Amino acid sequence: MRAMVLAAGKGERMRPLTLHTPKPLLPVAGKPLLQWHLEALARADIRQLVINHAWLGEQIEARFADGAALGVDIQWSREAEPLETGGGIRQALPLLGAQPFVLVNGDIWTDFDFSGLQLPVGKLAHLVLTDNPPHHPEGDFVLQQGVVTNPDAEQCGLTYSGIAVIHPALVASQVPGRFALAPLLRAAADSGQLSGEYFAGNWIDVGTPERLQQATHAAERMACSGR
Repeated sequence: MRAMVLAAGKGERMRPLTLHTPKPLLPVAGKPLLQWHLEALARADIRQLVINHAWLGEQIEARFADGAALGVDIQWSREAEPLETGGGIRQALPLLGAQPFVLVNGDIWTDFDFSGLQLPVGKLAHLVLTDNPPHHPEGDFVLQQGVVTNPDAEQCGLTYSGIAVIHPALVASQVPGRFALAPLLRAAADSGQLSGEYFAGNWIDVGTPERLQQATHAAERMACSGR
């Protein structure tokens, strides 16, 4: 299975840290945020990777090159301007091939084990959902017996972790250009083509300098425990 890591965001909420450093290269416990994902995917024997970039992307390429130093094979999907999540995936489809692939948001930190991920037959996507963080208390989706649905008006869902398995058909029919992934996931949920699983481990949406520090502290605690 291949994987795509989304790394094209500009990191507006991270400023001034991201004025001269792309968000994927910001350090978490001594190594770039993106490197945590590359190492985790390699441990799961997912080594054929596609990474998109836009803002200061040449720095990301210079840091990781073809990925050989970390035991992975990286192909780069360069965006002249950010295409958002859906558009970035759509542009990268020729590199990803025709089979389902793992998708990882580059701006999260987690100790999730990627080795067990798979896409059930008949589904367009499989989402990893986690508990709602303080900055997103309402959640995104409802998970019941492996099936993911959109919440009703009074339902509180779980948060999409930014980790998924995606079938290329989810985005292949879209016109190339800038568009978000979320509406396509909502539509797949409505048509019964979205599955999911719950993750209770370490997960942080690294969207602000404060949460970058939280990720560093969590990584340091994990190292101290020998994990």
